[in-house]
Amino acid sequence: MKNVFDKNDAEGFISRINQLTPSSVPQWGKMSAAQMLAHCNVTYELVYDKKHPAPGGFKKFMLKLFVKNIVVSEKPYKKGSPTAPEFLISDAREFEKERDRLVNYIRKTQELGAAHFDGKESHSFGILTKAEWNNMFAKHLDHHLTQFSV
Repeated sequence: MKNVFDKNDAEGFISRINQLTPSSVPQWGKMSAAQMLAHCNVTYELVYDKKHPAPGGFKKFMLKLFVKNIVVSEKPYKKGSPTAPEFLISDAREFEKERDRLVNYIRKTQELGAAHFDGKESHSFGILTKAEWNNMFAKHLDHHLTQFSV
């Protein structure tokens, strides 16, 4: 598993992102490259922008019980795995804007570092370790960059 808190690994993700073009075609799924970048940005919006409402008590309990381990483990996502409604991107997005936002989020996360995230509460899963935060960020990025062959 790559480490999003490591400068070299973070720059590796950014390098892969910079290989994308607006016309990049996915190996699976229906999202355009711009929609995929917007989709990846949601993970960071949940951390930094607070633009998505937090799940209520019962929903958060269910997410922690049934979804958390899938998201924060090192086990890769399967192609076509279901996604939460907040992550569904169906409208057109501006490629450059979404790419730049994602690059900025990755750099911000790397600069804040693992210590900033260790013991930090997640929007949906409660308190996470730095390893769980890393797995969540890195696995999601790798899944979708692989989806677009970069």
